[in-house]
Amino acid sequence: MTLWKLSAGTASVIGIKRIKSAALPRTAYIMLGETCRNHCSFCSQAAGSQGKRDFLSRISWHECSAREAVPPLAQAYAEGGIKRICLQVVDGENTRETTLEALKQLQAGGIGAICVSRNLQTAGQVHELLASGAEKICIAMDAAAPDIYRRVKVDSWESKWKLLMECARLFPGRISTHLIIGLGETEEQAVEFIADCTQRGITVGLFAFTPLAGTPLAAAQPPAIGQYRRVQIAHFLLRKGYEREVIRCAGGRIVDIAVPGICSLLLDGSAFETTGCPDCNRPYYNERPGGTMYNYPRPLTAAETEQAIGESGLGGEQRGLAYY
Repeated sequence: MTLWKLSAGTASVIGIKRIKSAALPRTAYIMLGETCRNHCSFCSQAAGSQGKRDFLSRISWHECSAREAVPPLAQAYAEGGIKRICLQVVDGENTRETTLEALKQLQAGGIGAICVSRNLQTAGQVHELLASGAEKICIAMDAAAPDIYRRVKVDSWESKWKLLMECARLFPGRISTHLIIGLGETEEQAVEFIADCTQRGITVGLFAFTPLAGTPLAAAQPPAIGQYRRVQIAHFLLRKGYEREVIRCAGGRIVDIAVPGICSLLLDGSAFETTGCPDCNRPYYNERPGGTMYNYPRPLTAAETEQAIGESGLGGEQRGLAYY
């Protein structure tokens, strides 16, 4: 029997486990599979990792059977407590069969909004998942540039990027990817990556690199908050349809935003909330409660928005956000 692993927040939302949290997930996160064959240097599930197998990023996971999980998931979905299911599939044995069976079981429970994040090699595999009930498919690039990709992953950037572009063309609006900030990319490289994806209708979910014990990158540092805020602002503008050229870089860093009224655009705080598929808020995936908030899992207060804008470091005496 294949066990499902529910994120701690997901298990709490559907009543299987109790946790204290200032924000609970709107998407139910389910990890499928055991013993990943990939070697991503940042991941506790990677082959060769000495990290805790019951964790992914900072999140712990609760094991249960599909029979135990589907009824409360279906009820939470019907009542609106859960808006979407995200299947995060470990690349191990029987991955295809495990994913297809999970899609079948979730649909039998009346759940229609399902995303699948899995290591895929062909557009045919993507088509099979979409035809089997997945609403969106994530082809996670994680790294913003080929040299960084080759340093933290083991497969080919070129083939994965080609697959991402092909699927964006074949399945418009149904493809997403992940970008981890803090793996050594410049802010300009991150902007180029996001622009290339958004122009093709690919949803980009931003993550902050999180060092995890037992992984090859355990001693590396997470990104500076100013770096992350600047990329968030660029991502926000590109999603809104602004041209890449309004984001001005020098020496690899974002130094200016040439958008009149930029501060008023940022005042609702949404630029600093979690990004990805609709209703994906990933509470505390990259953060410790009370620590630095990279991605807010809820609407920001006015004070939090003001702080986030200030953290971007884009205001200044001569020119910057404060003067648009």
